[in-house]
Amino acid sequence: MFPPLYARPAHDPDEERKIYKLAGARHAPADWIQRARIIVLSWAGMRVTAIAAELDCHPATVLERLHRFNAEGLDGLGDRPIPGRPPRLTEDERSVIIALARGDPPGRLVRGSDGQLEAADEDGASTWTLDSLTEAARAQGIEIHRSQVRRILLREGVRWRHPHSWATSTDPDFAPKGQGSSGSTPTRRRAPR
Repeated sequence: MFPPLYARPAHDPDEERKIYKLAGARHAPADWIQRARIIVLSWAGMRVTAIAAELDCHPATVLERLHRFNAEGLDGLGDRPIPGRPPRLTEDERSVIIALARGDPPGRLVRGSDGQLEAADEDGASTWTLDSLTEAARAQGIEIHRSQVRRILLREGVRWRHPHSWATSTDPDFAPKGQGSSGSTPTRRRAPR
């Protein structure tokens, strides 16, 4: 059973007007509207469990919001700041790193119009690695570490490892690997422990 707790009376008519206006608003943040309704229903004499049933929330939420309003007033309806350090990289910088990983590395060999293999940058990486992606990002002015690049790519589901170049070939004499060993060789089963 939750103890009887009510919202304190408004300090001035302006605070009361703002809370009633917010409780009836349609274009305000939904969490602020619900919190203002908790206060208005409490002023109407409803108990904690009845307010929770009316607004379809947990009674502990109602208690928390009433305590915060009683202590902080109108400012108690808002959210508290999120703890922790803010992200160091912007979304634009993360997008640049993802675009780099999805694009071709500067040292990758590409067949030109004359049929010759050539690279845009002879000294650049031929495949993306975390180190080469970090270097490329730093060249674009993004101060980042290898571990951050890995976390960003894993979070976004971007693959930076590509299939081995020797697995396929445009050479007409290239012979792919044959089938595996024959199925006639029995597999050895281990005895249960």
